[in-house]
Amino acid sequence: MDSPAGTSDLAGSSELAVHRHRGGLRRTREAIRHGRLTLGFAGGSITDPRNGWNWPQYVVAWFVETFPAVRIAVENAAIGATGSESAVFRAQRDLLDRGCDLVFVEYAVNDSGIASVARRRTREGLLRKLLAGERETAPRDVVLTYTFGQPMYEDMMAGRVPATIAEFEDLAEHYGIGSVWMGLHALRVVQRGWMRWEEWLPDGVHPQFRGSHCYAESVNAFCDRELVTAPSPGVIRGGTALPAPLDPLHWASAASLPLDAVHTTGPWALHRWSMNTWIDQVLSTSAPGAGLAFRFTGRAVSLGLDVGKTSADFRYRIDGGEWKTFAFEHPDWCGDAGWFRFIPLADALEAGEHEVEVALTHGGRPGCRGTNFRLAQIGIVT
Repeated sequence: MDSPAGTSDLAGSSELAVHRHRGGLRRTREAIRHGRLTLGFAGGSITDPRNGWNWPQYVVAWFVETFPAVRIAVENAAIGATGSESAVFRAQRDLLDRGCDLVFVEYAVNDSGIASVARRRTREGLLRKLLAGERETAPRDVVLTYTFGQPMYEDMMAGRVPATIAEFEDLAEHYGIGSVWMGLHALRVVQRGWMRWEEWLPDGVHPQFRGSHCYAESVNAFCDRELVTAPSPGVIRGGTALPAPLDPLHWASAASLPLDAVHTTGPWALHRWSMNTWIDQVLSTSAPGAGLAFRFTGRAVSLGLDVGKTSADFRYRIDGGEWKTFAFEHPDWCGDAGWFRFIPLADALEAGEHEVEVALTHGGRPGCRGTNFRLAQIGIVT
């Protein structure tokens, strides 16, 4: 799709493309031949299924219509306000263990505020988790999808690739993964006058019905070529043929430490957590001064918490070092609880055994209405 003359050189640029066809979707085609296909989605609020109209809904509809004899299963693991760090710790349970054949990954927007070196490691770790296997080909297919955030506008209108997307493209080239720049497709539709900006992104990030459908159009066109009209002959590099990493400090070894390994002081209880789809149990307290400690072997550690405006601030230290305080930010959209958020405590430790201590502090500052601490997951990188 080209822009009308004079609006921008964006659409005519040879460097900017909505679709990048690399390795083909062989695993997906195989699943379709066998009559059952499981689609997986990983991303933030733009991909989160709970509002009922985000772009995955229309991608699923395309698969159901295009392959009516195939039982289509869907595992949408996207959570609003999360990035690839959250995904790398959750991928095993929420995508791999659920048998996904094709996974769409969307983190260009939510990772954009993270330091480049950090997001490169979590992204590559996630991709290597998805592509690792015992055969010479990847056990599942992956497609990278890039949505739009307002900070990308200046680069895109100047015909440049925003850094958060360019870094994803480095990984895509290395592993032979196809990509769909949904945000570029939608911007071109706006430039043609076929969609108003407020129909697409009234707040600059989150698409409404028309915008979500527009995003899905570009993904469905990619899938139609790869699965119906002209499949790419190449393969995604995975399995036993997984290439050497671009960053040797990638997070593919990310795993979880059992909550049973945590030692507590003060009043704590382990609860089955029905308030958040993505959380099984939480180790919970609401007592200021309550503490916990655990040991782990690795080089990075993060805490996965169910947080909100009633969450307690806390302090922590590693290996008996200086205490550091973590004070939660509480955006206006944040509720009292329900945000499954990973808090990085350290990401560059010397590989080996370490001890973490955490103590709750009072949360009675502006914007904070409680002292709840709900630990759902301890993420470590070995």
